[in-house]
Amino acid sequence: MLGFLVVAVVGALSFAAVNFYGVKKLDTGTDLMREIAAAIQDGADAFITHEYKIILGISVIIAVVLGVVVSWYTGVAFILGAVMSGSAGWVGMKIATIANVRVSNRARETGSLGKTLQVAFRGGSVMGLSVGGFALMGLAIIYFVFGRLFGQTEVGSLIIVVNWIGINFIPFTMTVSGYALGCSLVAMFDRVGGGIYTKAADMGADLVGKTEAHIPEDDPRNPATIADNVGDNVGDVAGLGADLLESYVGSIISSVVLAAYMFYTTSQSPDPMSSSLITKLITFPLVFAGIGVIASMVGILALLLKKASDKPHRELNVSTWLSAGLTLIGTGVLTWLTFSGETFTPVLGFNAGPLSPWIAAVLGIVSGIIIGQLAEYFTSYDYKPTQGIAAASRQGTALTITQGLAIGMKSTFFPIIMLAIAVMGANAVAGLYGVAMAAIGMLSFVVATVSVDTYGPIADNAGGISEMSKLDPHVREITDELDSVGNTTAAIGKGFAIGSAALAALSLFASYLYSQAGPENVEGLYTLVLDMINPMTLAGGLIGAALPYLFSGILVEAVAKAARKMVDEVRRQFQADPGILTGESKPDYRLCIEISSAGAIKEMKGPAAIAVLTPLVSGFIFGPQFVGGLLIGTTLSAIMLALFTANAGGAWDNAKKYIEHGHHGGKGSEAHAAGVVGDTVGDPLKDTVGPSLDILIKIMAVISLIGVSVFQRFNLLALFQ
Repeated sequence: MLGFLVVAVVGALSFAAVNFYGVKKLDTGTDLMREIAAAIQDGADAFITHEYKIILGISVIIAVVLGVVVSWYTGVAFILGAVMSGSAGWVGMKIATIANVRVSNRARETGSLGKTLQVAFRGGSVMGLSVGGFALMGLAIIYFVFGRLFGQTEVGSLIIVVNWIGINFIPFTMTVSGYALGCSLVAMFDRVGGGIYTKAADMGADLVGKTEAHIPEDDPRNPATIADNVGDNVGDVAGLGADLLESYVGSIISSVVLAAYMFYTTSQSPDPMSSSLITKLITFPLVFAGIGVIASMVGILALLLKKASDKPHRELNVSTWLSAGLTLIGTGVLTWLTFSGETFTPVLGFNAGPLSPWIAAVLGIVSGIIIGQLAEYFTSYDYKPTQGIAAASRQGTALTITQGLAIGMKSTFFPIIMLAIAVMGANAVAGLYGVAMAAIGMLSFVVATVSVDTYGPIADNAGGISEMSKLDPHVREITDELDSVGNTTAAIGKGFAIGSAALAALSLFASYLYSQAGPENVEGLYTLVLDMINPMTLAGGLIGAALPYLFSGILVEAVAKAARKMVDEVRRQFQADPGILTGESKPDYRLCIEISSAGAIKEMKGPAAIAVLTPLVSGFIFGPQFVGGLLIGTTLSAIMLALFTANAGGAWDNAKKYIEHGHHGGKGSEAHAAGVVGDTVGDPLKDTVGPSLDILIKIMAVISLIGVSVFQRFNLLALFQ
């Protein structure tokens, strides 16, 4: 079965390489277009290179600590996870900065919306294929090297061992958890750092350029324009890819950890799980994911090979739906072939059919699609909620903000209902393993999802290059149309990211409960009880519920700090050289890029420290019950806040665009000025806070899963009892 995984990995990365060089060989247009594109590329390269140097230093320290305190293979797996996630982000950012100018030039040469879409989507597919390919490549290495060569997946090795300082764990579960932590660390830096970078530049550019100087978006006279375009690649491409790669890996390893501990549990009971079943349960999630990668490749090809269409939304939906449909069919066949004849009673506690894991995954897929459609309803200007914000803008900025807040708050309810239904349904058909499979199902066609999401920032950048290169207005109309569709697909993608993060975090939390019990406490493995009336658990839940608000406040403040510096710099340049606004002088783009870079690198450290250190410090002081409450509180609070911020920000953005399309007075009207302010307020919410909260709950869950083996034995509270 794992041989198929190799086929999926090689196919995905080969297809990514073909699309990468296929886009790269396209014409880049005029000299001015190439000059602007080179400035964007240099800025993005400089930031991510500096960021990765910081990640390298931190990764070495963490790997050494894991190697000494836990096991050497946990440290090695951690480095492998960081390398895979970092590679996907780097490749995605490179293709985005290569594709943007070529998309702009294709629109200039052909004047065709459909042909321009194909170039943008081909560039986006490189990021999607890299996410799936690199994530599964790392897991394949883990399985072949540590699972097969070192025997960690052999039935006789699925036991709890005790290391040199008395910490107990199942070796393979700790190996895959280390891999997930490596992915999480890179995702944290890419999402948080990229989010601060892009929104500081975007807000600085809008606040001075649009509202004070009254010049268009992406006008070459605006000194912050290049920094804004750099930010799209850093935050919305590299950050997005790392985020969903982390969710993808987290959902897979949660099912593996659960299966391993379930096997250990039943091995102590009169009716043990069969050795053949545990082997299948451990390898099944990877092959399931591999089928999703192959299906997504077909979906991508369907869009790239067919005749160009001038209906981008429909074409992108067809590609995604085809990927999802083929995934459903392929994984259904896989599940039947894998589990036909097996009995799940020992592991689940009830009789379940051979298709039970697949049904759970289907529930995840369906709930993910519905959550995505709900996100589209609340954020697209084709529907009443966003149109209502635009209408409110006629009465001024205050009502724009008020209406946007109301829409964001209301938008959290129905997605949560879908998550609850998915969790209950998946648990009913396949137990906790089914909940993990629901998360995998939601992300099974992540290659297609990321490809669609990444095309948006590429089109946005292409529009900026078109504006700065003073191309025919029709070129900008084409890129704006693609960008508008991209905003909707991005909102859908955020819904998928939040939903999958919630399911993955819940699955990891179940694994955390299993990991609390050692060989001396087998009963703890059976009961999986977290005492909610225990004062430590309640206190942890309270602090956990407050943590996302502290985290989000720090992020918004970080964006505001960097944006203020950007505003001051843009104003300074306009005042120092009036020729910039008349077009007689060139602004200094480099200084604005440096402000965004310095602000992002400096301000990302606090939020990253909160996510990494909070579960560890809490565990070493108060013990595992407190951390269990902390995880529950953080997860529930962060899911709500992430949905609210993502949808409110997206609705404000598209309300502004709805006005710019000629409604309520169009550009230059009072309604438009209010819409611009609403969009500016929403920018750090939808592109910094919302996505970063996904990372917060996942990285805390993974760190707790690894750390519980340590602070279960060593914590201050236990010393005084």
